[in-house]
Amino acid sequence: MVHHIVMWKFKPEIEEAKKPELKAAMKENLTSLVGKVPGLLSLEFVEAPLSSSTHDIALVSTLEKAEDIAVYGSHPAHVAVADTYVRPYVTERACLDY
Repeated sequence: MVHHIVMWKFKPEIEEAKKPELKAAMKENLTSLVGKVPGLLSLEFVEAPLSSSTHDIALVSTLEKAEDIAVYGSHPAHVAVADTYVRPYVTERACLDY
């Protein structure tokens, strides 16, 4: 079992009033990938980090094996969600796999 953690900051031009709507769409669409992407066991979207955090949002995924990270990253369902609901609004991506 491996964990894939990704964190982002919102782009500076994203208005505060828009962030709750964006977070809701990200959460709904990212969590819907469980059962669609082979090897993806669970996915948690972190939308309310503590004030001591360095990033605005995070994704904590559990996959069966290390090779599944590449499968997840290139899976068409994941790419569609990331390109539509995440990448247009975020910057400063950080990733940790273990």
